[in-house]
Amino acid sequence: MMAFRRLAAVLAVALLPGRGLAHASEQGFVLLLPTEIYTAAGAASVALTVFLLIFLPDRLSLGLFGALRLVRLRRGGLRVLTSCLSFLLLVWLIHIGLTGPRDPLANPMTLFIWTVWWVGFAVLQGLLGNLWHWVNPWVGPAALIRALLGVRPLLPLPHRLAPWLAVAGFLAFAGFLIADIAPADPARLARVVGLYWLAMFAAVLIFGPRWLLRAEAVSLFMRCYARVGLFGRLKRGLAAGLPGWGLFAMPVPSLGLAVFMLVLLGCGSFDGLNETFWWLALLGINPLEFPGRSAVIWQNLAGLLAANAALVAVYALAIWLGLAISRAGMTLHRAFRVFAPSILPIALGYHLAHYFTSFLVDGQYALNALNDPYATGADLLGLGQVYVTTGFFNTRDSVRAIFLTQAGAVVIGHVLAIILAHALAVRAFGSSRRALISQAPLAVFMVLYTFFGLWLLAAPRGA
Repeated sequence: MMAFRRLAAVLAVALLPGRGLAHASEQGFVLLLPTEIYTAAGAASVALTVFLLIFLPDRLSLGLFGALRLVRLRRGGLRVLTSCLSFLLLVWLIHIGLTGPRDPLANPMTLFIWTVWWVGFAVLQGLLGNLWHWVNPWVGPAALIRALLGVRPLLPLPHRLAPWLAVAGFLAFAGFLIADIAPADPARLARVVGLYWLAMFAAVLIFGPRWLLRAEAVSLFMRCYARVGLFGRLKRGLAAGLPGWGLFAMPVPSLGLAVFMLVLLGCGSFDGLNETFWWLALLGINPLEFPGRSAVIWQNLAGLLAANAALVAVYALAIWLGLAISRAGMTLHRAFRVFAPSILPIALGYHLAHYFTSFLVDGQYALNALNDPYATGADLLGLGQVYVTTGFFNTRDSVRAIFLTQAGAVVIGHVLAIILAHALAVRAFGSSRRALISQAPLAVFMVLYTFFGLWLLAAPRGA
């Protein structure tokens, strides 16, 4: 009880209204709960999952990720319509970002991009399936241009290079989020989003619509998360299955796409790490006297690249060790690609956990901004005065629920990843025994990453 009282006092200070949003990665509070207890419990649950896989029959391992086809899907023009509506929404957001209120907590541009889309929509994409398919803002306008002007692709899509362009694009996106001096400034964000849309639209016209499937970072990010979801396409129909069935059903990804999947986890993890006291101490900065984002731009960019390189290297080492001890007749190149999709449930779980507290607060600001988008006192949604509250961070029961949601997202993501990796190994090697041996180093990697992810949630933050 005393620990929770101390926590409540910390939260009351940490949640003063002006603290709400510097960018989407800023959390609502510092979680000062008994770290060693819940990290040990979380890692133990993941380790127990590895142990239970010993007794899981091969047929059941493979059958877990089967899918049931629900309805047949027919092609039509609805997607073009919904995409055009999404494009018009984006145009309005860019307009209001340039002309609307300068306060990031009052401008719909900032709140929609960093709260509604980057946090809320991305999580729904990972839980339900490919919602982005219907709201991709490039598909509709490109289809209309092709239909009205007869525009055809000018150049063939560079298939081998395409996923590496997506890797570079997502690293640039993460760099803007993490290292830019003001990623939440409405006008600055509007210019970046507008220029990016134009650049990708030009690429779609030059290389064709497959650019969005293979080389455009945002669409590829959304497609990767969609394959973790409950629903997806199967044989021209809508199907449902256990979370992750879409990853099990997908073809073996290219090396570039496999690296892209790992980069999703690496960027998300560093987005949490760069705010911790540990990172600031490593840079020689007193976290209680943080000099501002402009003082750590290059350090954070270097850290982002180093973190992703380290993650890819450690993952490759775990795969190589598994192949070596199991004496499996598979090359490292192929095994790296085969098991990369199993990383995505971890990335999604941490994405939800990392941004959950900020979403609880900034979601209220977003609702208020939609009700009065130009900060003129309007009441478009009939909500009256919307008062943003952080009171749910100050009671024991609500803090416990938040903490369990965050920790649970991380642990469930890791458990699902281990089960999926085991099923992929059984299918690849045809033997449960060889699959278990080959996955032992990767399982150790995932258990240790559970520790790391839970520690990140609890670590004090100073940026």
